[in-house]
Amino acid sequence: MKIAFVATYPPRQCGIGTFTRSLAHAMKNDGGIENEIIIIAMTDNHETYAFPPEVKLTIHQEQQTDYLAAADFINRSGADVCIIEHEFGIYGGQSGVYILPLLHRLHIPLISTLHTILENPSYTEKAILQQICKMADKLVVMSHKAIQFLEDIYDVPLEKIVRIEHGVPDIKFDKETSRADFKLTNKKLLLTFGFVGRNKGIETVIKALPEIIKKHPEVYYIVLGKTHPNVLRSDGEEYRNYLQLLIKTLELSNHVILINEFVEEQELFKYLAACDIYITPYINEAQITSGTLTYAMGSGCAVVSTPYWHAAELLTHNKGRLFNFKDENGLALVLTELLENPEMLKAIQKEAVAYGQDIIWPKIGERYLQLAKRLISEPAKPEPKKETDIDLLRLPTFSLAHIKRLTDDTGIIQHAKFGIPNLKEGYCLDDNSRALLMVCMAYKQKKNTVALNLMPVYMSYIHYMQNHDGTFRNFLSFNRNFLDEVGSEDSFGRTIWVLGYLMENAPNDAYYQTARLIFFNAAPNFEKLTSIRGIANTIIGICYCLKTKPSDDGMKLSLLRMTDVLVAHYEYNQSENWNWFESLLAYDNGILPLALLHASQVLENKKVKDIAFESMSFLTSHTLKDGYLSVIGNRQWFVKDKERSVYAQQPIDAMAMVLMYHQAFVLTGERGFLEKLFTSFMWFLGENDLRMSLYDFETKGCCDGFEDYGVNRNQGAESSLAYLISHLTVLQAYEESYHGHEMKNSSN
Repeated sequence: MKIAFVATYPPRQCGIGTFTRSLAHAMKNDGGIENEIIIIAMTDNHETYAFPPEVKLTIHQEQQTDYLAAADFINRSGADVCIIEHEFGIYGGQSGVYILPLLHRLHIPLISTLHTILENPSYTEKAILQQICKMADKLVVMSHKAIQFLEDIYDVPLEKIVRIEHGVPDIKFDKETSRADFKLTNKKLLLTFGFVGRNKGIETVIKALPEIIKKHPEVYYIVLGKTHPNVLRSDGEEYRNYLQLLIKTLELSNHVILINEFVEEQELFKYLAACDIYITPYINEAQITSGTLTYAMGSGCAVVSTPYWHAAELLTHNKGRLFNFKDENGLALVLTELLENPEMLKAIQKEAVAYGQDIIWPKIGERYLQLAKRLISEPAKPEPKKETDIDLLRLPTFSLAHIKRLTDDTGIIQHAKFGIPNLKEGYCLDDNSRALLMVCMAYKQKKNTVALNLMPVYMSYIHYMQNHDGTFRNFLSFNRNFLDEVGSEDSFGRTIWVLGYLMENAPNDAYYQTARLIFFNAAPNFEKLTSIRGIANTIIGICYCLKTKPSDDGMKLSLLRMTDVLVAHYEYNQSENWNWFESLLAYDNGILPLALLHASQVLENKKVKDIAFESMSFLTSHTLKDGYLSVIGNRQWFVKDKERSVYAQQPIDAMAMVLMYHQAFVLTGERGFLEKLFTSFMWFLGENDLRMSLYDFETKGCCDGFEDYGVNRNQGAESSLAYLISHLTVLQAYEESYHGHEMKNSSN
């Protein structure tokens, strides 16, 4: 068997690295057969390490392309299974998000060992861990509490979770010899080891010592371990200096020593053999797994600990003693009792020795091997048969909660800080037009009364922003001051789009007449537009208008002329391998083919239709080629013959793709467009380059896109409306396809 690991690895000084090396070596020997181990090791801060030969590739923590290269390497390596050691701090991006694209690209069974499972994760931490849990075939945890958290907080099915305890090396040292080597003969040794930081609570032990030493002057306390690298970067040696000052103040210099070293396992187990009582005085309960606790018990130490989760679970049935967090008096009582009762101390040590024999690394490695073999031997799961191209069960419940939150009696607020309206940014025509389109769709499709009640707010805003010459202002401050004289052509076109849509789908005559009034006041400006996206949006609005009054020859002539402008742009820029309207792919790209699809239907023009489908096919080839939607990032536009930008992807681009494929389905009835539509929609729900959901299941809003570092958690109007319009389009497409299927069956 060939096993690939993704984790930190020695000589990098990291507890996860030590764990990975021990597990990898334990899995190498398989009943006399030697398995092949390959390590993909994480590096940090541009550090270089002299890795051993089993490390075949490294990933720089903040270099995202390294993760993709690692996935390709693992797939080509011939590995039978991949094991990832997950801890939030060792992978790059926001809360370690960079690991997700790597996992998504793997073609072999995946086991993920979860070293930290948070009870109160941030939105991003929860989303990332849930994605890891979905992609992994099995999840290994080390405690019952971890299983409970995965089930209750992260919605992971129980059958996916396996509990395999933290292993310990099978290393034995003689206690008296070890004491003599450390010059501690006739001493009572207390020990704490591991990375040092404020959360370790070492001061609690130091404060307890004066009371203990009064009765037991032979007590000696060693704190073995370097300051945690993250603590060192942010606070330097502030905590260690505080401990040293405390030792001096309490006159404990002859009883306490802080050893600022990261020791290898052989040296560590020599200290553990020498010690009488091992102490983990952590200051809060939120630790689901403790390797130091497991090592201490595995080496036969009597353990005294605060009741953090792993300790509270492990130190039962006389395997140790607990004391309350930050309770030096309680600790002093427990330690004094054990020091004065040698038989009690030996009984605890005996229980620890028995426990340790069950978790030595060879036994733990065998459990991982059996798990890996089961996964490898399982037949590949067949792709579930699709009953339809659109799976409505994957859609969240439709909700206008966030839109209501962003809307006041003036209109919809442009921006948000996370899920809270950012009043400083005021309002804009773009978003109020999108909002009106969305609530019109929601009322038409779902008879949603909340949508109906919001409709006059957005309609009034559009009316208020129209100038006497029919143009529109765009921006309005929160205190209702105009911020521009004439808005962008994009905002003009989006407004004409929704006005046309409302004319066709008005819930009553008042809305129809108001939309018609504003629309035709703006009409003299249609053919003055020069921006192709402003033209495209306006074309869509005109097409909706003509559905209500197909005999309007003047409006049809405007449509023809504006369509000719888009066609001319296409013919000017089109060349071999570049079937597009510009010399670059920029933003809101799907709107351009969408406009021609609408125009070709109204004008019944084959040339326009051909260009629409040619340009749509070209756009698809650059955004849907890997089985999921990857819209053009706006960090830099995709210039012809240059590299495209993957990141700074935005929801309006995904919405444009959904709308484009829907209109293609309406025109052709080809179900392949439904599949592309749904694939594009799933961009919002995590089927994207980052493998993170943009839709926020808590706020019911949509995040403002994602950068390479992670999701932009602000949830402004544009993004949330893009999601909701896309959601409603999926529902509409499903209804159309279902009724079309019914009609086809009834005719047979």
